[in-house]
Amino acid sequence: MTEVLLFRGAMLEGSGAADILVEDGRIAGVGSGLQRAGATVVDAHGLIALPGLVDLHTHLREPGYEASETVLTGSRAAAAGGYTAVFAMPNTSPVADTAGVVEQELALGEAAGFVTVQPIGAVTVGQKGERLAELGAMADSRARVRVFSDDGFCVWDPLIMRRALEYVKAFDGVIAQHAQDPRLTEGAQLNEGSVSAELGLAGWPAVAEESIIARDVLLAEHVGSRLHVCHLSTAGSVDIIRWAKKRGIDVTAEVTPHHLLLTDESARGYDARFKVNPPLRRHEDVLAVREGLADGTIDIVATDHAPHPAEAKACEWQAAANGMVGLESALRVVHATMVDTGLMTWGDIARVMSREPARIGRLSGHGTPLTSGQPASLTFYDPAPVRAFSVDDLHGRSRNSPYLGRELPGDVRWTLHRGTPTVADGRVLDLPGVRT
Repeated sequence: MTEVLLFRGAMLEGSGAADILVEDGRIAGVGSGLQRAGATVVDAHGLIALPGLVDLHTHLREPGYEASETVLTGSRAAAAGGYTAVFAMPNTSPVADTAGVVEQELALGEAAGFVTVQPIGAVTVGQKGERLAELGAMADSRARVRVFSDDGFCVWDPLIMRRALEYVKAFDGVIAQHAQDPRLTEGAQLNEGSVSAELGLAGWPAVAEESIIARDVLLAEHVGSRLHVCHLSTAGSVDIIRWAKKRGIDVTAEVTPHHLLLTDESARGYDARFKVNPPLRRHEDVLAVREGLADGTIDIVATDHAPHPAEAKACEWQAAANGMVGLESALRVVHATMVDTGLMTWGDIARVMSREPARIGRLSGHGTPLTSGQPASLTFYDPAPVRAFSVDDLHGRSRNSPYLGRELPGDVRWTLHRGTPTVADGRVLDLPGVRT
């Protein structure tokens, strides 16, 4: 039996204050003046209660790249950021393209216990884009995979993309596309524009993303299947998604926290912490993706948490790996870019960082309402502090954060995964029976 917890005076998604009683892994009551003998009482006045965050785009690296991250260390990082569920991308070694590998990832997540780890299956064998992977077997496995992606690689062949969309339709799956035309981005290093020209770095054109999105929404319409666009980053991409939704196409899209905040100007010092795929774009693109998230064109925020060992970033720009860690900083960045700017409310944040990711991924037990009887996967967030993000905030295996030294608002105070605290009073806990 888990500990009985009574949170007093929390702001429900930033609105009215209420007590929240947690018992046996569920919300046992929500209201004022709640009492429960033997409960541990937590003063939650000033804290915002949110459904536990859900990340549809996380790289946990295990199996095969444990020097960067493991399922356990990535799960700890997720809990520290207020997450109670993450979808693990398939670019592991071996690639998660069979039922056996996704079931291994599921078991590792269950053993870690910090969050629900839901595997994503590869679309093609080895993520090579040549033939479809075992989509049906992964869907029917114990992992019940419903999201498929070759993330890191675009499913560039239109016929294979069409067949994948047709196949997953049978079990209500979704193809999550890494929209990047490989021919248009050969050797690309930074967003194509004035900054890349001044720095002498090969340009990465916006059309490389936009052309794939345009093709794929038309394929999704033709097939009548679900399409999800990973890490959308340009103003033109927002326009295409907006057009597709008005047309009635079943497409969803995500934006990362770093594309909501950072621009290609960050690369002027050749600091490879700012090298990412897709690249940081122009200020105009940042404003466009913020607007797209605020008006519902973009459905969710996803971290694209991409850990790397120090040597993969402490080198010249051209040789450095793409990617940045983001689980611990995501909610604070979204707070700064979307709430403090007045573009979104905390209720909106609950939608784009919990409810919609869970819905898109068909993940039950997460993103549920803050009402009695629901699973107690919860986040309690203090919006008041403003402090510099530091290595002490990082709980994974890698340190490649672009926010080190940057002042960000807020602090995750409590995270509960199915009623079990994983973060308490701002401290990541050591879970019983879990070796850290």
